Amino acid sequence: LCCCEYVDRRGERSHLAACCCDCEDLDEGCERWLTCKSLPPGALERIADTVADRLRIPWFAGAVKINVSLVPPLVLLPVFLHVAALHFLLGLVVLTSLPILMLWYYYVTHRRKERTLFFLSLGLFSLGYMYYVFLQEVVPRGHVGYSQVVALTCGLIVMLAALSRAKKDPGYLPIAASNEKSSQQGVPNKNGRGSSNGLHGITSSGAASSRAVNGDTKGYSRVSAEEPGVKKDWCTKCQLVRPARAGHCRLCGRCVRRLDHHCVWINSCVGEQNHQAFILALSFFMLTSVYGITLTLHTVCRGRTPFVALFYCPGAYSDYSSALSFTCVWYCAIVTAGMGYILLIQLLNISYNVTEREARLALRDNAGRRLLGGLVIDTGQYNRGFLCNWGHFLSLGSSPTPRSAEDIV
Repeated sequence: LCCCEYVDRRGERSHLAACCCDCEDLDEGCERWLTCKSLPPGALERIADTVADRLRIPWFAGAVKINVSLVPPLVLLPVFLHVAALHFLLGLVVLTSLPILMLWYYYVTHRRKERTLFFLSLGLFSLGYMYYVFLQEVVPRGHVGYSQVVALTCGLIVMLAALSRAKKDPGYLPIAASNEKSSQQGVPNKNGRGSSNGLHGITSSGAASSRAVNGDTKGYSRVSAEEPGVKKDWCTKCQLVRPARAGHCRLCGRCVRRLDHHCVWINSCVGEQNHQAFILALSFFMLTSVYGITLTLHTVCRGRTPFVALFYCPGAYSDYSSALSFTCVWYCAIVTAGMGYILLIQLLNISYNVTEREARLALRDNAGRRLLGGLVIDTGQYNRGFLCNWGHFLSLGSSPTPRSAEDIV
């Protein structure tokens, strides 16, 4: 393949120059639209799949597909912010509609159980674009010192490093060998009935499935198979026995140790292995964002405290540079407030040694206590006191996995 050629979803060789050719679904849709006829069922999905398959960029070994969810933030965010900087009322409308659009998109993707790179792309591009506006519009005014720019840059680098660590393995449990073989052969295994009834799959899959508990205990499945409550630990999707506090993520399709939740901002689960990095990334984001907002407001609104300047800054729209900086400050403030709420809930959950998944299950089963106005749900199952809970959290991923008596024998 040359740099502009690729193999499409039908297995045929195509060229980027023919991106608008031979699209029967699109042709039929346009013809029906011109003749005022309704589209057949599934036509829009087929058109969207075709467009997503043909959206590519030239590369050395063939054109590479671009994820469609990466494009909107790169295009819409600068446009919206520049439009919002034109007038105060436009800024009010744009900054009010952006959170609503993000919540609507999150609801749509969460309902369809789809993974998307939209929020990760929006977060990373927002950081880069805010940093660019800060260097381009705020620093040249001469009110920000060199040391302050270095401190802000270092905070951004450390936050990105923690985010990179949080994107790694959250603590996935390995899939059983039998399940891997069936997935390689293309055999769907959606309900897992062959091993959920009576749990005979635990013993019939032999040593391969019994060792698929991430090195937990080689004979854990055999011991648990004799217990009446083993169904609570058996995952019919992954075909394995889960250790305590592990859960199955329906978006990733994997079981995760000490699953907290699936975070759309990192497009990954938060579990035993990356929960600390996730908290660290949130904390450094809060510090860096608040520091950048303070420096910008001190520059744009001289003589006022940051909190007062955020709501009353008469000279903010005197020129376009100040208006753009002030609009970006409000955008950062909205995002920071949302991330601050997430960080607060996470810190409270850690203090009571409860995960977000366990809190949702406790609410569903009406088995937990609402504390601090409903901000935290105390299940009481793993709560050992504030200091012990934080000690347990700080030691996640570092303690050796306990082994059963059967392994020792």
